[in-house]
Amino acid sequence: MQFGEASRTARAAAFHRAAHQVLERGRIFADPLALRILGKDADTIARQAEQDPSARRMRMFIAARTRFAEDALAAAVERGVGQLVVLGAGLDTYAYRGALRERLRIFEVDHPATQAWKRERLAEAAIPMPAWLTFAPIDFERESLAEGLAAAGFDPAAQTFFTWLGVVPYLTEEAVWLTLSFIAGLPNSAHVVFDYSDPPESMSPEARARHDRRATRVAGLGEPWRSYFEPERLHAKLRGVGFCEVEDLGPPQIASHYFGSGASAAERGGHIVRAAKV
Repeated sequence: MQFGEASRTARAAAFHRAAHQVLERGRIFADPLALRILGKDADTIARQAEQDPSARRMRMFIAARTRFAEDALAAAVERGVGQLVVLGAGLDTYAYRGALRERLRIFEVDHPATQAWKRERLAEAAIPMPAWLTFAPIDFERESLAEGLAAAGFDPAAQTFFTWLGVVPYLTEEAVWLTLSFIAGLPNSAHVVFDYSDPPESMSPEARARHDRRATRVAGLGEPWRSYFEPERLHAKLRGVGFCEVEDLGPPQIASHYFGSGASAAERGGHIVRAAKV
């Protein structure tokens, strides 16, 4: 992201969530606030989305990962989770419309510039800040996640669920494992849902070409992709840092879960992972 500016990829993710509400009628993931917080009407969203038909794959992946995260959160709440941390929150709207939001203490973590932009969008959309939500602006060049959450009043002893969507590919592998180790090191049960990509060299030529086009696009926004993982090695390391449950949906599993049994998908590409220590 550019210094002092809100994340451009956070804007893009918010656009894809809104476009899913318009073009697919929120079939996978329903968000009644997606257009409102973005500040665009349905006709504008549809017109802009249809200018790039190739964006549909990313839009549907974003819808699926959000649905997966919120379903996993609901199951975790029934197991006693009472605290939610949204890492890289962008224009995420769960705290303002989620079915279980009033049963949770919610922290939204993001760069100060991105959170300032979100506050502006909330005010313009007349979406009030709920009592259960705390913003935790963290500049990771100056403070750690642990320090930023502590300053916001996070309770490390409470059972906690972390969502970390659309962030891992932009981080170095070292930064990814620092965050995952922090979550796994909490004294009580902890859960995290995040997404990642297979290494480009492992993809089919067609999937590699799609990846390279998207990678060029986000690099042009000043937010290049930095990390890729082989699933088996990732799972082993997740267990090594303390997670005892690992669920990983790759492209074929995402397609069958959310797009129907007849949906086609590449064997390699984007994954959605749930890891937990209980």
